[in-house]
Amino acid sequence: MEKIKANFISGKVSSNTSEAKNLFDVKRFGEKVNEKIVYSLPEAIFLVEQKKMELYDDKNKPLTQEEIIKKFQRLDKKINLKSTVFTDLRKKGHIVKTALKFGAEFRVYEKGKKIDKSHSKWLVFPVSETEKLTWQDFSAKTRVAHSTKKNLLIAIVDEEESISYYEIVWTKIR
Repeated sequence: MEKIKANFISGKVSSNTSEAKNLFDVKRFGEKVNEKIVYSLPEAIFLVEQKKMELYDDKNKPLTQEEIIKKFQRLDKKINLKSTVFTDLRKKGHIVKTALKFGAEFRVYEKGKKIDKSHSKWLVFPVSETEKLTWQDFSAKTRVAHSTKKNLLIAIVDEEESISYYEIVWTKIR
């Protein structure tokens, strides 16, 4: 398969190539917006690292992986953390989508589930092992997941980029 040629303009990554549309149809990378496929920053990093995408700036100059990371870090200080979790979940076979409208970083579908025929199972919050999480933060994240009928998945990333996942599920005791 040819690499996707994508553009990074005004903080957004998008492509209208047939390769982008094909990868969306087959693997659900990106979101269809009119005639384009728009990618989250972690998706773009993953696709560049997997050599499935080439990213170009607004002057149609190809960007190196280092340039991409620097530009993305200016937009999002937690991009490395988010990208690490995104990559891990994708490599494990999950479909990972943004979840900003749910107040989370990602929504994740179980392996083998069709995105247009099922709902995501988890809302994912990536955190660094050095980050402090208050009980109020934890409670808010749990409530958001519960109110959207999803399980909460806290992804704790250590300094070596190993990830521990903690799933929080509401249980009714009778």
